[in-house]
Amino acid sequence: MANVGRQQSAAVAAAAEEPPHTGGPEERHRLTALGGLAALSLDAMASVAYGPESIVLVLAAAGSYGLGFTVPVTVAIAVLLAVLTASYRQVIAAFPDGGGSYAVAKAHLGRRTALTAAASLVIDYVLNVAVSVTAGVAALTSAFPGLYADRVWLCLGVLALVTAVNLRGIAESARWFMAPTAVFVLSILAIVVVGLCRDAPASTQAAAGHASALAGNATTVGALLLLKAFASGCSALTGVEAIANAVPSFRTPGVRRAQRTEVALGGLLGVMLIGLAVLIGRFHLRPVEGVTVLAQLADASLGHGFGFYVVQCATVVLLALAANTSFGGLPVLMHLLARDHHLPHVFALRADRQVHRHGVLFLAVVSAGLLVASGGDVNSLVPLFAIGVFVGFTICQVGMVRHWRQERGPRWRGKALLNGFGALLTGTATLVVTGTKFTEGAWAVCLALPLLVLLFERIRRAYGRIGERLELGRIPGPLTPQRSLVVVPVHALTKLTREALSAALSLGDEVQAVTVVHTSPDAEDRSTAEALRRDWELWSPGVALVEVPDAHRRLGRPIAAHVNELAAARAYDRITVLIPETEPRRIWQRALQNQRGAVIDRAVRRHTDAVVCRLRLRT
Repeated sequence: MANVGRQQSAAVAAAAEEPPHTGGPEERHRLTALGGLAALSLDAMASVAYGPESIVLVLAAAGSYGLGFTVPVTVAIAVLLAVLTASYRQVIAAFPDGGGSYAVAKAHLGRRTALTAAASLVIDYVLNVAVSVTAGVAALTSAFPGLYADRVWLCLGVLALVTAVNLRGIAESARWFMAPTAVFVLSILAIVVVGLCRDAPASTQAAAGHASALAGNATTVGALLLLKAFASGCSALTGVEAIANAVPSFRTPGVRRAQRTEVALGGLLGVMLIGLAVLIGRFHLRPVEGVTVLAQLADASLGHGFGFYVVQCATVVLLALAANTSFGGLPVLMHLLARDHHLPHVFALRADRQVHRHGVLFLAVVSAGLLVASGGDVNSLVPLFAIGVFVGFTICQVGMVRHWRQERGPRWRGKALLNGFGALLTGTATLVVTGTKFTEGAWAVCLALPLLVLLFERIRRAYGRIGERLELGRIPGPLTPQRSLVVVPVHALTKLTREALSAALSLGDEVQAVTVVHTSPDAEDRSTAEALRRDWELWSPGVALVEVPDAHRRLGRPIAAHVNELAAARAYDRITVLIPETEPRRIWQRALQNQRGAVIDRAVRRHTDAVVCRLRLRT
């Protein structure tokens, strides 16, 4: 155990002491600390727009007296945020390859728990895209009601924009989204600073004429109500883990840059949440129907003028672009899962500009399906949101407790106590959020989690079987010569036929040309077969032409049956089917082809064990 601790200490030290920036060509496609805030923190930043409101709406059930607990509940959330920020700062140093809670659980809690953490993050990342886009479009349609009927197309348009930017690289997305992020953060900080300097609201025009959302028959403030308010407000913490998941996306030294970004995110988010909560109490704000709490705060602090509309526009843009956090975190997580054989290996591929293209496209397609299925309605998606990320939070905190117990470095007890306290808070939040939202749709997340874990396990077992057949990890036996036959399907004498037979002669010991002869009474079929037979004898290529009869005018199955007959004779160790076909230089001309090659390919692959080669001649 002590040896394990020393190894992990060395790993953390090595990660913290990364070499200086080398200026490699790929570095410019990675993130700086400021770029990380713009690319990976939009989800957390945008949650300021709805986090305080979630708290207020729950406490409104207890009337004006209940709203007095807004600041204490927000402070409790800020304490949890501080714990999570400190924890994920340590996770970044301990696991510089990214992966967040998945990497922590894999190292300390076992594969099944790690897959549960990964599944929860996959679900939450997908939901984050759908919720962020629909929330941004909902804010837009509130300002321009005439666009409401086209909200699904607007959602898909925003999603297409974010996807296109991310296909150009995460650094490119950071450059695109840095300005909206800066405008939003400065706007919120302006609301807080100006509001604290006022003794009374500058304006209440935004809420004028709107019905109050306070409960008429107010309930008492009990532990359950406070827990529910705490759990609802914890939606503001989604996205805190994204930086730890995407450490490899940062420029060298990646660990230090990621840690600075995590601390900056935690500090900014905490200041904004507590500042807005204090203003809610200072201005005695009441939730009203049709107007957000943030809009009321902007009205009260900045007045109903230019500043108010800047805040509203910045909120609309940032909510819509908050989906970018998922595009920065999920592809990296899928890369790690694919590397561990829990997802198709195609997700482990990385294109230029450090783009995990297949992960980006997967996220876009699944999110588009959710947007269409929900009709662009944010309220139908919110009950599913935030459960997955809190499952990941809790698993990560528990895993870090075990990490410190095994490492036993300086002040390990204090660090373990901090993570244990965080696990208690996030675990409680997970239970409360799941319990309060279960009948509203959270049951679907509870069902999807184990199904995703089973899918991961099944994919790993499939790769395991493939590895056994390929004898991975073992030195291959000695080379042995094999007697081989190459079968070339033909239907006419052309240059393509000559090229295919020439290639076949270089591939195998023997070559056999095969043509399917339809035994129907049709005179045209008989004439075609006789013409090919006569031309073949005149050409005399030195390769036998075998006629395979078929009474059903099929093409692929008769050739597959002939190949199986050859295999049953066991005269050859290897049989290869070389399929000649043309490939037009212009893409639109490919629609003019008869697809004979594809038909034969499909039949031979499905019904035989022969090797299939496709020889294409550019035309």
